[in-house]
Amino acid sequence: MPEPDGPGAHLERARRDAQSRRDDLDAQIAALRRARSGESDDDEHDPDGAPLSGEWSRLEGLRAEVDRELTDIDAAFARVDDGTYGICRDCGRAIPVGRLEVRPTADRCVACASARGG
Repeated sequence: MPEPDGPGAHLERARRDAQSRRDDLDAQIAALRRARSGESDDDEHDPDGAPLSGEWSRLEGLRAEVDRELTDIDAAFARVDDGTYGICRDCGRAIPVGRLEVRPTADRCVACASARGG
């Protein structure tokens, strides 16, 4: 486990936040499953709001995004473990601390990320 003030502190906070969002999305998806089980297959004409299928698709998309974020966090923890965290994977220079505070999963410096279009 990283030191409280070490490079993993931001990653730990990011992981807790992402896990919390995933737990919330899982709860929403479970509630939607329960709602769908009592409905007919024709939810496209629901006068009370968005169709359940549209909401299902939205929630699944958000969950996939959080899963990608958790994968990025795990990869950043691996870089902490192998000593490459904070080093740009393209140019080998240090990634500024400010960038890592804002985006703790960054694996490229601003210049290299910009050059790649990200």
